[in-house]
Amino acid sequence: MSKLETNTIDTVSGTSTLQVGSTNTSTINLGVSGDTINVPSGVTINNNGTQTGFGGTMTPSFEAFLSSDTSTLSNDTDTKITFDTETYDSNGTYNTSNGRFTPGVAGKYFIYGKFEFEDTNVGSTDEHMVKIFKNGSQASVYFNYPNTNRSIITYHKVFDMNTTDYIEVYGKINNSDGVRRVKGAATNQNPSTFGAFKIIE
Repeated sequence: MSKLETNTIDTVSGTSTLQVGSTNTSTINLGVSGDTINVPSGVTINNNGTQTGFGGTMTPSFEAFLSSDTSTLSNDTDTKITFDTETYDSNGTYNTSNGRFTPGVAGKYFIYGKFEFEDTNVGSTDEHMVKIFKNGSQASVYFNYPNTNRSIITYHKVFDMNTTDYIEVYGKINNSDGVRRVKGAATNQNPSTFGAFKIIE
């Protein structure tokens, strides 16, 4: 292998496009370990190819929804909601059988979703709650004090997670009588949801 030593590579007069590599080229290496490659201010990088190894990806990620209403929730009891239908799941990290998101990749994750509650005997002391559990313990709670039979709670939180940490979502209603449910897709165009994605750091 020959070595070319120079300070500047430029095109010949009258042309403006510099081609590095041609028909015999399969890999082009820029620099070696410890080098810094500078892209000066004002330079535009136009990528029409496939990039790997830099820039980061927001995966693993998933979103799932509740396909039908839950049965009546027990009063004043944390009830895990198993979102049984996936909209997408980039890495197969959400389990529709047990309602757990286990990322398999360490990092910071944005957890989000929405609950729509149905509560047919709303009173002045009623509470609706969404709770996020991490590794089986409550990590965050979101309250609503409804004044109608339907109420919506949106939730979101960032968690540091290792490969085996897992997230579950619970619902809770404080109301001693009537119907207490979380609404699903069978009777609702916007069913209750649970999703997550990795944050690029």
